[in-house]
Amino acid sequence: MRIGIVNDSTIAVEALRRTLAQRPGFEVAWVAHDGAQAVTMCAPTPPDLVLMDLVMPVMDGVAATREIMRRTPCPILIVTSDVGHHASLVFDAMGAGALDAVDTPVLRGMDRARPASSLLAKIDAIAALQADARLPRPALAPRAATVADALVAIGASAGGPAALAALLGRLPVNFSAGVVVVQHVDDAFAPGMADWLDQQTPLTVRLARPGERPTAGVVLLAGGNRHLRVDASGRCMFADEPTDAVYRPSIDVFLQSVAENWRARAVGVLLTGMGRDGAAGLGAMRGQGFITIAQDRETSAVYGMPKAAAEAGAASHILPLASIAPQLVALFGTV
Repeated sequence: MRIGIVNDSTIAVEALRRTLAQRPGFEVAWVAHDGAQAVTMCAPTPPDLVLMDLVMPVMDGVAATREIMRRTPCPILIVTSDVGHHASLVFDAMGAGALDAVDTPVLRGMDRARPASSLLAKIDAIAALQADARLPRPALAPRAATVADALVAIGASAGGPAALAALLGRLPVNFSAGVVVVQHVDDAFAPGMADWLDQQTPLTVRLARPGERPTAGVVLLAGGNRHLRVDASGRCMFADEPTDAVYRPSIDVFLQSVAENWRARAVGVLLTGMGRDGAAGLGAMRGQGFITIAQDRETSAVYGMPKAAAEAGAASHILPLASIAPQLVALFGTV
């Protein structure tokens, strides 16, 4: 795996080099010391992964991520000194197309040394996602369903925070359907993302709790390192299975549970993201007669998951981001 490093700190670059040297298959393709230089170095041949800092001179990590994803798209992992302190910038970068974020490892012998295991685990997950995206997937057979209450089931990944903010921000405060979102995001960032999204929409956004049912005017966000499902009574539940899913929570697992267990009106929505998670679940929903929507190529920060859904015939509608909320309001109305 060829990896580009973007960081203006000599100490941080050395820590990243030593971390990557722990894996024989990891190669440092180049080092850029600011965002503008990273954009230039990605242009000839994008690496397999970019480790992007957030706060840099000339061009910060959010702007660099946005420009790389516009010109030469490739996987980007935010690696910065304090992810929690820069939570807002992290969500902005993920909205621009970054896949995930992790704290920069700290070399041994330094005060408050931070191990490299978290970074290596993130890189392994991204490598697995890239491999997963290349594998053919069998179609899932639709199952019978139960339970009542209108539901909008949304899945998103890279580019998702910005897309979710735009979509949810266009829904009225008296929107009549409950909304449940599965966004690929690290467990540590899920509460912060719920708070951030809550500021972007007139609806209430919070983390989903076990045993609760979706409620009109409330957006429930999957949190924790477990898969979210709805059961036969329409209540949220969390599970460890399947253990081999690349992402936890999995969009496919959630949408498949909606296809199996939701009786009344529901719409499945698959937004921007790398890979193909959600395409099979969206297809299962469409097989049950639900309306299914995939974001279009032009408005997707990363046209991976919606593309997989479109190519599989899982989406009954392919819409630009700005048209999805009006479509949902037209379908469900207000209370």
